[in-house]
Amino acid sequence: MTLIVNSTKPIRAAAAYIRLSVFVLERGIALTDEFDDKDSDDMIYAVLFKESQPIATCRFEQLDATTLKIGRVATLKAYRGHGYGRQVITAMENRAKEAGLTQSIIHSELTAQGFYEKMGYRPISDVFLEDGVPCIIVKKDQL
Repeated sequence: MTLIVNSTKPIRAAAAYIRLSVFVLERGIALTDEFDDKDSDDMIYAVLFKESQPIATCRFEQLDATTLKIGRVATLKAYRGHGYGRQVITAMENRAKEAGLTQSIIHSELTAQGFYEKMGYRPISDVFLEDGVPCIIVKKDQL
């Protein structure tokens, strides 16, 4: 396994491949909803590779001087349940700590809330729809 965190074109392309596979093709989210204005040349992504196959990803968005927003967390269906999502999230949390950030939020689909709670996140919002999917905001106070 190789985990890469950066904003280079190959990593952005690998992240896009996973997100297209999971969110657009598998989940039916509109392409224009999944790929937004935040997907710029400067956006940082974590991508986990198994050999040359990209299998899990997430993106890094700094909201303010102390807060990381981890977004677009996805693992290809064939690789779920092995802790790969946890690895990319942990990589982003570590990068945030290095940058002096102290907390993290995630817009979690309701079906993934338990996964994030096991990683130390707690719910801080009511349920809302994001791209037609029921979600809740979860937060980790200490990275």
